[in-house]
Amino acid sequence: MKYFAFFLFVLLFAVDTKPTEAVCGYESCPETKPNFVNIHLVPHSHDDAGWLKTVDQYFYGHKNNIQHAGVQYIIDTVVSELIKDPKRRFIQVETSFFAKWWKQQSETVKQVVKKLVNEGRLEFTNGAWSMNDEAAVNYHSVIDQFTVGLKFLDETFGACARPRVGWQIDPFGHSREQASLYAQMGYDGEFFSRMDHKDKARRMEDLSLEMIWDASESLSDAKLFTGLLYSSYWETSGFCFDVLCRDDPIIDGDSYDNNVQTRVDDFIAYAAKVAAKFRTTHIMIPLGGDFQYEDAHINYKNMDKLIKYVNARQANGSHYNIFYSTPGCYLNSVHKGLQSYPNKTQDFFPYASDSNSFWTGYYTSRPTQKRFERDGNHMLQTAKQLSVFADLKSEQQKEDLDYLRQIMGVMQNHAAITGTEKQAVSNDYDRLLYDAIIGAARNAQDALRVLTNLPDGEFESCLQLNISECAFTQDSADNVVVTLFNPLAHTTSQYVRVPVKEENYQVTDEKGRLVASEVVPVAWQVLALRFRKNTTQHELVFKASVNKIASYHIKKVVRRKGNAIFRPKRLKKVVTNNDEESETVLQTSLIKLVIDNNSGLLKTVEMNGLVEDIEQNFGVYNTKGSCLYSFREDEPMSVLSNDVKLAVYDGDLVKEVHQEFNEWISQVIRIYKGVNRVEFEWLIGPIPQTNPKEVITVFDSGISSEGTFYTDSNGRETIKRERDKREDFTPDLENQPTSANYYPVTSRIYLQDNRKRMVLLNDRSQGGTSMNDGELELMLHRSVLSTNEVQSVADLFDSDLDQGRIAHGKLFLILNALAKKNTVVERLSEKEIHLPFWKFFSSYSKVNRNAAAKPLPDFNLLPKSVHLLTLEPFTDDEVLLRVENFLDHIEGNVVSFNIRQIFDGLGGVEIRETTLDGNMPLSEMKRFKFHAEGSGAVSTEAEFYTAAHKALSADSSMEASEFSVTLNPMQIRTFIIRKK
Repeated sequence: MKYFAFFLFVLLFAVDTKPTEAVCGYESCPETKPNFVNIHLVPHSHDDAGWLKTVDQYFYGHKNNIQHAGVQYIIDTVVSELIKDPKRRFIQVETSFFAKWWKQQSETVKQVVKKLVNEGRLEFTNGAWSMNDEAAVNYHSVIDQFTVGLKFLDETFGACARPRVGWQIDPFGHSREQASLYAQMGYDGEFFSRMDHKDKARRMEDLSLEMIWDASESLSDAKLFTGLLYSSYWETSGFCFDVLCRDDPIIDGDSYDNNVQTRVDDFIAYAAKVAAKFRTTHIMIPLGGDFQYEDAHINYKNMDKLIKYVNARQANGSHYNIFYSTPGCYLNSVHKGLQSYPNKTQDFFPYASDSNSFWTGYYTSRPTQKRFERDGNHMLQTAKQLSVFADLKSEQQKEDLDYLRQIMGVMQNHAAITGTEKQAVSNDYDRLLYDAIIGAARNAQDALRVLTNLPDGEFESCLQLNISECAFTQDSADNVVVTLFNPLAHTTSQYVRVPVKEENYQVTDEKGRLVASEVVPVAWQVLALRFRKNTTQHELVFKASVNKIASYHIKKVVRRKGNAIFRPKRLKKVVTNNDEESETVLQTSLIKLVIDNNSGLLKTVEMNGLVEDIEQNFGVYNTKGSCLYSFREDEPMSVLSNDVKLAVYDGDLVKEVHQEFNEWISQVIRIYKGVNRVEFEWLIGPIPQTNPKEVITVFDSGISSEGTFYTDSNGRETIKRERDKREDFTPDLENQPTSANYYPVTSRIYLQDNRKRMVLLNDRSQGGTSMNDGELELMLHRSVLSTNEVQSVADLFDSDLDQGRIAHGKLFLILNALAKKNTVVERLSEKEIHLPFWKFFSSYSKVNRNAAAKPLPDFNLLPKSVHLLTLEPFTDDEVLLRVENFLDHIEGNVVSFNIRQIFDGLGGVEIRETTLDGNMPLSEMKRFKFHAEGSGAVSTEAEFYTAAHKALSADSSMEASEFSVTLNPMQIRTFIIRKK
């Protein structure tokens, strides 16, 4: 490496580093030749933001005994090689790694790199902070991490660095919503390399490896050119020139080992195979792989020779023309070809690499980490909004907020949120995210001290409320203030649970009004967790109504006759097969649950005017072949025995059924007064290590679903699933029929008949299916010992808990009549589940009655179907605002509203509209439009999409009418507001 450092040093003085007039993007693409097969050779390195090694270990090249990889050296040597020849190209994908490298460079090096970017020689592709997974991610976090990555590129390099192509070459299946987001960000297309082996085989024959993806049923312009790489993103077989490769270099000159003839013959033969499967005279051949180009000199020296000798054959009649290129330049050439392509309307799940490997296990792998990532998003949205309201601007505050933004970007990586990384890497992800949440929580504290009447409040966040543990209340909850922050646009009412001792309490709101509350016991299985402190064994429950910020006072009282405080009595404990009553009934004004005392299971649900027999149970798939990626059903699923122990608690506000299924599975079924959904809080683990297991829950009803069910796509639109079927091909069901029917469930899964629908909403990504009519199945937890596809990846038994990881989470059930608008309640529930109140705890003594709360903008002005997707500091004097119509074209309508009052409330001076990511003026969006088969005559000229509406642009001097916003179903609009 010393040689390359010296060589770069010399070149810095040899190259003209003066800023050049930007000739980047498509203008910088190499010339192609008509009547030739034009081979776009794309040098690239795929650099995971953590997998077998941690993010920092990959960047610095540490622990190469695990995997030889050092990203800093890759970028170093690539830059030194690009300088040598203006024809050379390279694509940089992972912005997180590049940003880390950029910070370490001298100003001279930075000028060289800017020149390379401005000339299109170094092209950023994809541009997000990391290459995100597409199954287990929520759209909210995908948008955020693209915003972070693209903002860095824009601020560092300007327009020349803006990617035009998505590059999702390693995720294990592809979602429709990801394609829709690309379209909304103004991208021209995307490429990936993993597709079900049966689907790919068919597309090879039909010349349909490239297609037009109709990525939304609600957004008419969300159509995106999508291409599958011919083989994979790894180097062309036989042409790996990297430092760790074993393929022969190209040997020319008068050497006895001269192999130019055979090497070129082999390459042209391969190019001919590729060209035979595509519709235009252009083909793209990537050259690179995981962490390649650490010695870029070797790669480029051999690629130079390959290009030279392949093109030399044109003099003898060869029709192959090869040159350095990029995915963007390839797509530009294809766009000019005016070809027609087949349509794609659904997604690419599940992905099967062969007949025995459906990669559906990772939908659920590491469920605690998947939930922790959701907590990270929750804090991020809370901290961002509070930072805007309090106008936080110190360098430390900006640094803390940016750090959580960036770590959340890393967590979307296809080896992070998927749970497919080694255990040591998983531990590092947890460390990074925890530190980032703590830093952002400090911002929230700073903001709340400005915004509330607690200028000295502690505003502590309790990050272990999921196991009913909070250090702030463990000794006493007397004279505690619970400050609640609502990240949603509209005032909402939710139940709050605070860990307390078994004492009597009184809850009052900010006006001193008494709020009904009760104390309920925590399930003993939670209390028995050996890492939990058992000073508090109960929870205080009360209902809070919050616009943006509200505080409630908890005070311990002596119980007196006639006191309004109510502590629910323990109604009964039902012992299986030994009870006089055959049923237990729990009922509110909205919901009635019937529990079968003999089996201990849920029997009947009555809600929304419907009665349905619904039995819920747990089951396991015993497996020997599953791994972090794949779920393999080695034997049929076995349902746990109907021998469930019960304890029932009946209160005025909440009613609970505590169930014990066995020594490692328990659950609380819960209904609240005035809440129209049933909550299932499950606790699973440690899973016995004798036999690896996939642990599932099944809800069995009498609904005639006829083999059809529905799942969400990254928390947005839903997709119809038909058992044993795919949109474009016949799946291979011989070996793994259950795994073949598993789909990612990020927020909800449901089924229906012509009368009613049963919906499950979840609190994290999981795998789900419906293997029998009327039945919904979700995988909650996994223990797998086999590594299979990746031999060096550890099993799912976590080393920090020697008996295995315990997972704890919630599901929510809604039973409703089948009606066009009835799904609105599900959408509203999704928002509350993923972005509930964030709880902050302070001492009541910190209240300053002379300190007035700062007035905040009122987002209740927005229509009920409009979600405040983003409100965050963008620059020192700018705020980014996103609003979303979260109903689809069936559930909702076009809505119009005026944001002038919000604009004024945020101190706005000017407002401009951008693409979804916030980094390009919407008025400048112009992206490729391709012709779909069967859609009429092909245009004789290249076509483009532009914004479907006039971009909003206004300032404070204009009339309020200039601030009108219209949202179609599922539309998101993004604005940058400059403040005073």
